[in-house]
Amino acid sequence: MLNVENFKKGKEGKIAIIGLGYVGLPLAVLMDTKYNVIGYDINPQRIKELKEGYDRTKEVEPEKLKNCSIDFTDNPEKISQAQVIIVTVPTPVDQHNIPDLRPILSATKTVGKYMKKGSLVVYESTVYPGLTEEECVPILEKESGLKWKEDFNVGYSPERVNPGDKQHTIDKIKKVVAGDTPEITEFLANLYGEVITAGIHKAPNIKTAEAAKVIENTQRDLNIALMNELSIIFNKMGIDTKEVLEAAATKWNFLRFEPGLVGGHCIGVDPYYLTFKAQAIGYHPEVILAGRRINDYMGKFVAENTVKKLIKAGKPVKDSKVLILGLTFKENISDIRNTKVIDIYTELLEYGVKVYIYDPFASPEEVRKEYSIELIKDIKENKPYDAVIVAVKHRPFIEEMDFKHYKEIMSDHPILIDVKGIYDRHKAEKEGFIYWRL
Repeated sequence: MLNVENFKKGKEGKIAIIGLGYVGLPLAVLMDTKYNVIGYDINPQRIKELKEGYDRTKEVEPEKLKNCSIDFTDNPEKISQAQVIIVTVPTPVDQHNIPDLRPILSATKTVGKYMKKGSLVVYESTVYPGLTEEECVPILEKESGLKWKEDFNVGYSPERVNPGDKQHTIDKIKKVVAGDTPEITEFLANLYGEVITAGIHKAPNIKTAEAAKVIENTQRDLNIALMNELSIIFNKMGIDTKEVLEAAATKWNFLRFEPGLVGGHCIGVDPYYLTFKAQAIGYHPEVILAGRRINDYMGKFVAENTVKKLIKAGKPVKDSKVLILGLTFKENISDIRNTKVIDIYTELLEYGVKVYIYDPFASPEEVRKEYSIELIKDIKENKPYDAVIVAVKHRPFIEEMDFKHYKEIMSDHPILIDVKGIYDRHKAEKEGFIYWRL
């Protein structure tokens, strides 16, 4: 019988974390404060870096990595040493917005091959309701030769990591847990409860926990989509959306969301897992997909308005020079996965614009590999620019850049496209900028 005490420091029980990315690594480090942890990843370079105390995602400080006792490994055989195995691999979508289950199914095959009798396999990856029991369990049974609920159990505890957020760390976010039996649910509540200070919510079953996770980001996606659609409408009316929202927010029950680019591996992806499952059972979702269409259009919308401002300033669009500040999918992180800034870039290229991108957080190697784009190292190297698009609210752009700095790198009639509304519109216009924001 599983007992939390058996996994604590100095005991023989071990917990294996499968996948050491934005979700898995912080979880492994947190678990390491109480338990014996094996950290497994298929990328040997990632393991090498972690052993040296370097986290390329910048989610975990070097001191914590160097002081932890996690057994970092790319050897799958070590999984057999663990009785509790937590899967935290990515669950992306493909180019057609169909769930790409290859990472999670591949990880499940590996776990099934090396798990032992009495194991508990817990999934934290975002999935559609039913995937754990309908897709993963049969693979675990096949690869291990073991029988579900007789020889092993499964559970689900959705990750709630917010990359780059040093305030809402995983220990401070309430944890939802569900097992395939009431006993497993109770065990998971106690296991996570040792390290999660925010508390535990026990869901009645795995499907409920899976559904709860997938709608968290679906709800946020739809709220942002509403703001984006309002921004499109107000733009046509010549009304400043930010000023409208500031006025509306004075009502006590107004929900404050802002327009913006919705990318990344959560908000821009999770809704497709739910709509995929809905369509598989014969229901065609309307509202969710409408929100996705609006949010996926916003990069093109920003590019189109940049071109309009170039024309308004009397500048030829073809061969004009535009600098984009920021490429990552959100501020102050290095993650470029599913960034919608790339939509601005590709749309401007269609108009014959010369586009340059600067991002102090993104890895030039990863950008080159993923998008075949060379980041510039210095914003001054291709000046003067006809327009600057501040696409991501990185800290340096707020703290180190002002209107004086922008004028130094721009041509006459400077155009400032402020996607996130960082700067004061009235001050920008007073300084002589042609200014636009969502």
